[in-house]
Amino acid sequence: MSDEELPDTFLEDKTYGYPRTFDPNFKGPVAKRSCTDVLCCIIFILFIIAYILLGLVAWVHGDPRRVAYPTDSKGHFCGQKGTPNENKTILFYFNLFSCTSPSVVVNLQCPTTQICVSKCPEKFLTYMEIQFAYRTNTHYWTYYSQFCKSPFVKPAKTLTQVLLDDDCPTAIFPSKPFLQRCFPDFTTKNGTLTVGNKTTFEDGNGKTRNAIELRTAANRVNKILDARAIGMKVFEDYATTWYWILIGLTIAMLLSWMFVILLRFIAGFLFWVFMVGVIGIIGYGIWHCYQEHSNLQGRPNSHLTIYDIGIQTDISLYFQLKQTWFAFMIILCLLEAFIILMLIFLRERIRISVALLKEGSKAIGYLPTTLIYPVLTFIFLSICIAYWAVTAIYLATSGVPVYKVISPEGKCKHENTTCDPEIFNTTEIAKACPGAQCNFAFYGGKSLYHQYVPTFQMFNLFVFLWLVNFVIALGQCALAGAFASYYWALKKPDDIPPYPLFTAFGRAIRYHTGSLAFGSLILALVQMFKFILEYLDRRLKEAQNNISKFLQCCLKCCFWCMEKMVKFFNRNAYVMIAIYGKNFCRSARDAFNLLMRNILKVAVMDKVTDFVLILGKILVAGCIGVLAFLLFTHRLPTMIEGPTSLNYYWIPLLTVIIGSYLVAHGFFSVYAMCIDTIFICFLEDVERNDGSAERPYYMSQSLLKILNEPSMQTKKH
Repeated sequence: MSDEELPDTFLEDKTYGYPRTFDPNFKGPVAKRSCTDVLCCIIFILFIIAYILLGLVAWVHGDPRRVAYPTDSKGHFCGQKGTPNENKTILFYFNLFSCTSPSVVVNLQCPTTQICVSKCPEKFLTYMEIQFAYRTNTHYWTYYSQFCKSPFVKPAKTLTQVLLDDDCPTAIFPSKPFLQRCFPDFTTKNGTLTVGNKTTFEDGNGKTRNAIELRTAANRVNKILDARAIGMKVFEDYATTWYWILIGLTIAMLLSWMFVILLRFIAGFLFWVFMVGVIGIIGYGIWHCYQEHSNLQGRPNSHLTIYDIGIQTDISLYFQLKQTWFAFMIILCLLEAFIILMLIFLRERIRISVALLKEGSKAIGYLPTTLIYPVLTFIFLSICIAYWAVTAIYLATSGVPVYKVISPEGKCKHENTTCDPEIFNTTEIAKACPGAQCNFAFYGGKSLYHQYVPTFQMFNLFVFLWLVNFVIALGQCALAGAFASYYWALKKPDDIPPYPLFTAFGRAIRYHTGSLAFGSLILALVQMFKFILEYLDRRLKEAQNNISKFLQCCLKCCFWCMEKMVKFFNRNAYVMIAIYGKNFCRSARDAFNLLMRNILKVAVMDKVTDFVLILGKILVAGCIGVLAFLLFTHRLPTMIEGPTSLNYYWIPLLTVIIGSYLVAHGFFSVYAMCIDTIFICFLEDVERNDGSAERPYYMSQSLLKILNEPSMQTKKH
């Protein structure tokens, strides 16, 4: 029997593998389902178990105190309770001039002795000055000795012996604590850089130094010190305006909700006003080019061509040629004609897209709980981010203190080799390299675990990306199931099943965890390759030539496009999973074929939706931004009194604007998923049914009117 002879209820699409005929019992997402992509589900669960075990192992071996507390040259924590350094919370560098690289200072690998102190030096003193002053007043030595390795009764050693034994600094400078480390107290007076009100000082080695040299040794550190005051002022502004920021974000949430609900009335108006504005702006551009072309008539050299004057650094020369304005006018005319023709020939598809936007707004009005779902997604993502960050910190701080030979001159052949600080002075290295030190470098080890810590960090990042994409996929599938229940309801809203979002969420977790994990795995792999490529680019930036840089840019572009493409197909595959309950590959294939058969509708729908959503986000963020600007700049004194004495009003202003944009993005992400789901259901409805009494459409009356076929009617009881 051929397909034409089969009854409608048994006809199935041989190419795309899912029923496309009218089914009188079809009432939305399929209820009878089976678990899909079980193998991927098992692999996903095993990865999560391994991820949990990795976190436990890292928790056993790691020590986050190594991040919270600075570490001296012997590997001891500064300020740790229950240790001799409990009251010594600040790290002090013996000779900051040896720290030529600011990053070396921050990473605690400066080639100088580092000890824990209770406070930073507040005055200029050298060891030689202390030896002379000690004869008349012992107070100076009492003050100076707190910056030595161990207490001494008196400064009996010579300067040479002090340098060899590395017991005390040769000089101390006025400093202030920052990031629990003593850094020079730089100030500027009358445009001159000073340290402790001095421009020059003795370094204790017989040399006269100036503040510029000291700043060169810690140039980037000084920038951080300058930023400290700004940071404190920013913190004060947040402390003053935090409740206003919360009020602004609350208003943004209400505006976003109102915008989504009102789109059923203003979607078409917004789109056509925008298009008329674009046509008008381009038309003005054409008129302006014509006016400029006419004004250049008769002017000397205006008849020359761009080829005649060649390449010029002064761009204004090109605007003195008639050919330039004529070319602009032709380009704008072609663009204007293209837009007008597209609006004429695609007007029906645009009408359908606008109607779907209105239908999406109506659906959210019937399912308001869907607007709360982004909060659940935010909680899940916060848990993933927190677990990843904590695991990364524990992995980074795993191991025992590793000490390496550091030479101030950098000429020792044993430089950067491991050493033991307890016996270093008795080894041959100390004799072969006078002045070399055995200082703490980092935390590590030689065990199997410590050798694979970088691999564990990569695993941590990969599973983190997989989990984040899975959480997003779960939200998309759950929302798609809820909105599909709305579309396929016989009589809206009476026939919408109870708790559609909760039901769709349960179906996604129970039956389709494997499929969602499969789709998120593909996306995580693409993103992981992007991270690796970016890492290699940063590490090998100086060693690259122009060809390798070009290839690197091409690869980045390819992976960026691939990521966008995978996200698009995954999103539509999740909609098909929510409706039919098939596995990921089949759902992705069905969604792809369905969209390719309606490629023009897809393109128009995508652009119209993007325009409306972007306009909505800008509208919400702009409204809140204007109100916040008027409030923080005290331009609403008669209506409401805003915060006073702000240091930087633009800090809370930017916070409110960015926060409002993110709030609007959360609301509109639900709306975008609603539109995608209704669009897929609409295409399915058109292909499954023909609008006759036997096979009516499920779509709403507003969509039926746009299709403009008198035989179409919605399904009746």
